[in-house]
Amino acid sequence: MGSRPGSGIERWLEAERDQLPLWLPVAMGAGIAAWFVLADERSWTAAGLALAATGLAALALGRAERLARVIGVGALAATLGLALVWWRAERVSAPVLAGPTVARFTAEVERVEPLAARGLVRLTLLTLAGASDGRGRAVALPPRVRVNLAQADAPAGLGEGAVVTLRARLMPPPTAAVPGAYDFSRTAWFAGIGATGRGFAPISVVRAGEGGGGLRQRLSAHITERLPGSQGGIAAALATGDVGAIEEADADAMRRAGLAHLLSVSGLHITAVVAATFLVVLKLLALSPWLALRVRLPLVAALAGAVVAIGYTLLTGSQVPTIRSCVAALLVLAALAMGREAVTLRLVACGALIVLIVRPESLAGASFQLSFAAITAIVAFHEQPVVAAFFGPHEEARWRRWGRGLLSLLATGLVVEVALMPIAAYHFHRAGLYGALANIVAIPLTTFVIMPLEAAALLLDVVWLGGPLWWLAGHGLAALLGLARLVAGAPGAVAALPAMPEGAFGLMVAGGLWLALWRTRWRRAGLVPLIAGAGWALATPAPDLLVTGDARHLAVRTAGGMALLRDRAGDYTRAMLAENGGVDGELALLPDQPGARCSDDLCMVDVAGAGRTWRVLATRSGYPVPAGELIAACGRADIVVSERWLPRRCLPRWLKLDRPVVARTGGVAITFGSTPQVDTVLQAGDRHPWRVPPKLSRPERVRFIRRAGN
Repeated sequence: MGSRPGSGIERWLEAERDQLPLWLPVAMGAGIAAWFVLADERSWTAAGLALAATGLAALALGRAERLARVIGVGALAATLGLALVWWRAERVSAPVLAGPTVARFTAEVERVEPLAARGLVRLTLLTLAGASDGRGRAVALPPRVRVNLAQADAPAGLGEGAVVTLRARLMPPPTAAVPGAYDFSRTAWFAGIGATGRGFAPISVVRAGEGGGGLRQRLSAHITERLPGSQGGIAAALATGDVGAIEEADADAMRRAGLAHLLSVSGLHITAVVAATFLVVLKLLALSPWLALRVRLPLVAALAGAVVAIGYTLLTGSQVPTIRSCVAALLVLAALAMGREAVTLRLVACGALIVLIVRPESLAGASFQLSFAAITAIVAFHEQPVVAAFFGPHEEARWRRWGRGLLSLLATGLVVEVALMPIAAYHFHRAGLYGALANIVAIPLTTFVIMPLEAAALLLDVVWLGGPLWWLAGHGLAALLGLARLVAGAPGAVAALPAMPEGAFGLMVAGGLWLALWRTRWRRAGLVPLIAGAGWALATPAPDLLVTGDARHLAVRTAGGMALLRDRAGDYTRAMLAENGGVDGELALLPDQPGARCSDDLCMVDVAGAGRTWRVLATRSGYPVPAGELIAACGRADIVVSERWLPRRCLPRWLKLDRPVVARTGGVAITFGSTPQVDTVLQAGDRHPWRVPPKLSRPERVRFIRRAGN
């Protein structure tokens, strides 16, 4: 008799039965991802019903088969993920400012974030009634707004819980400036922020807040007083998660060197703090024979470690990586207290489930993806039998043991770099090439030198004796910064990539998970989607033209490289256009390019495409251009870009991107291939709540019309 259909799959699933629970958070994450990818309520409802029906049918019709149970449980977990993120998006719903507004208002300070390196203080404010514009008219403001102040304008008593009155220029949370760029509007929606902007002096304190700020702020201020510049900023980041005092150049060097994970309190920091607490408490208690004989010392040490883990998480702001690491640390401590194996993929899966249930929207963020990809890669790599046997304990000479440990650190670093590279390329459009080598030095330096010295210095500061240890910690931090600058400045340290297609990223994620979570030979099938996704991403051409959502700024690919239209573009705009254009470094200026013909008000350039030349015309200023001249120039161009309303008779040969058009499309990316491709930030039919939020009305503006002859 032949084997029953599906029996091979059943045998495979039986062999992998211990790995099946690991796919539960993956299935839930797939449901969450489906909600982000699908466009509107009909699609979300249809997908949820289809998943639920599939899950229930599989469980009802195939109870005796493992495959049916896997499909059923997976489909229901995906249904739960989709429902959770939809519910969460509706639950945090809050009105958003309709447009730019200058208002004077009173608000309670919810959060204070010093950004010392930029000379700013960032406030999250809960607005109170009574806001008005410059003419005294009432203005409706969102319940929560975020405002940046110049550090010199921050008055005394400005702490959490303070009530202040200030004037600020507010605007709605901005969407991605161009396709592939960071979308703050989505982040702001889930944070309940309905407007963001800049505050102006004078600022009146109606009621003072916490003296000197909260514990986190006071500790950060103390550390930066003891260590100047970026050294103090990194030390503060290690202790409190506050990165505001790190100079931008040094922060960029840390990113380029693959060391930025050291600045985000996550697994490395939680592990170091909890492990130190566990060992110190265990050794101290073991000094008492009476306690050692009558008390389960590992349990007491685990409880002390748990308290420290929770306290450290709260102190550092309870960000997603910290929460994940705290959950993992608590599970590890529980396993140690019970005498079980501590670090496993099941522990990682439990941490992911908890985070996805509490904050399902975090799945779409780089923080969640980088954090869980790194820990999953590390644990999966070291759970492989061959790897565990080679790097496990051996009876050998000390120098061989050290060499094996160094090789383990290098191999682990390479695995993590490979695992994180697609995520870094997708979110940040660049990937570091020397991160594994840099981390061989940076991780031990941070874990075993800098953090212990800093912790001891803080403790000794209680009795004013921490100075020598701060001096030593400063030298350790200087060495870390020197390493970052050295690696960041090395030739080829960073590979710049254009925006990656979502399909390519999804294939690489699916392939990586398939490789990491299975154990039998079928896991190698994960190489197929992984290689296909990587090939798709690498084959994606960089855009030839990028236009921001206000049509004010553009970058176009010329014979001399990517060039910027306006020389007065801000640092953020320059960096964003360079990253999304696949450029590592500064953009050139379009008027300086040999093929560009520019005046103070207009710029025209020819761009070589596949088989033809495209002529792009753009306005460079807000000053009027004679209508006849502008209309004639439009007729000679294929694409016209302008932040203003262009005349109806301005008819380019292919595409017109003026203010009313980009209001519908958002930022635009165009690739001049054999078939020109146009990508836009805003998509027709997209009904995600941050795309169509409830908006607050604004006072009517008085429109002045300049009449001819006046």
